[in-house]
Amino acid sequence: MRITLLGTGSPIPDPNRAGPATLVQAGGLDLLVDCGRGVLMRLAASGASSVGQLHAQLLTHLHSDHVTDFNDVVTSRWITSMVPNPLRVVGPPNTRRFVDRTLEMLTDDIGYRLDHHDDLAEGPGVETTEVLDGDVTLPGLDEAGVRIIAAPTDHRPVAPTVGYRIEHDGHVVALAGDTRPCDGLTRLVAGADVYVQTVIRDDIIRQIPMQRLQDVCDYHSTVVDAAITATQAGVGTLVLTHMVPAPPPGAAQEWIDLAAEHFSGTIVAAEDLTVVET
Repeated sequence: MRITLLGTGSPIPDPNRAGPATLVQAGGLDLLVDCGRGVLMRLAASGASSVGQLHAQLLTHLHSDHVTDFNDVVTSRWITSMVPNPLRVVGPPNTRRFVDRTLEMLTDDIGYRLDHHDDLAEGPGVETTEVLDGDVTLPGLDEAGVRIIAAPTDHRPVAPTVGYRIEHDGHVVALAGDTRPCDGLTRLVAGADVYVQTVIRDDIIRQIPMQRLQDVCDYHSTVVDAAITATQAGVGTLVLTHMVPAPPPGAAQEWIDLAAEHFSGTIVAAEDLTVVET
C-alpha cells in the first residue's frame, strides 16, 4: 500500500501546508481520506491519481478544515468525467445531510454548466454511505482484496467522528483523524503497519494566552498520546500530521524526538506530499 500525505495542515492557513487530506492506494483502488483546503492541487502535484480516478472519498468528520474542498472534489470530478462517474462518499452519521447541503449550495453552478454543455445531461452523482462501527461496504472492494473498517473516535463535542482501518494483502494502514485516545482508536490501530494521526503540542499551546486556541487541547491527541497508542498497538510506523502549531520548515525533529521517548518504531513528521509505503 502507498500512503501520500496530500495535506498536513490545520485550520490556520499555511503557505507550506494544504488542509488535511491523505491518499491511500491499495489493490488498484485510490481512496481519499478527508478533503481539506487545496486537496486537488496537491493531488495534481503528487502525480499519483486524479479526482476522476478516486474509488471513494472517506470523511472522518465534518469539521470545516477536513471538508473545505469537498465541493471542489464533487464539481471537478463531474465536469472532467466524460461519462457518468458518481462519487462514492463514506462518512459518519450526518454525512448524507452534509452532502445534500453541498449539492444545494452548488445549485447555481450546476445549472450554469447544464445550460452550457449539451453533453452534460444531469448534475453530479454522489452516492453516500454512512458508517460508525464495522466494515464499510462499497462496490469493488472485495474484487480488489481491500477491506475498510470504520470505528468511532472521540473528538467531542464534534460527534460522531470515525477513523478508518484499510487492509490489503496482509498490510494495514490506520487513519485516525482528530481524536483523543479511545476504544475505537485502539481497535483501529491494533497491529497496523502504518498509523496516521493528527497531533498537537499541548506543551506549546498551553503557553499561548488565547482560550480559543487552548480549547484545541480538549479533543486532540498529543504527540505523546499518539506515541503511546502506537506502542501499545504494536504499530510499525507512526505518521504525525495536522501538527498544531505547525513546525516551521525543517523544524519537525523536535516532534519526532518527543514521540521517540515513548515509541521505538519509525516516526514520520509529515509534510505535504510525503509518501509512506508498506
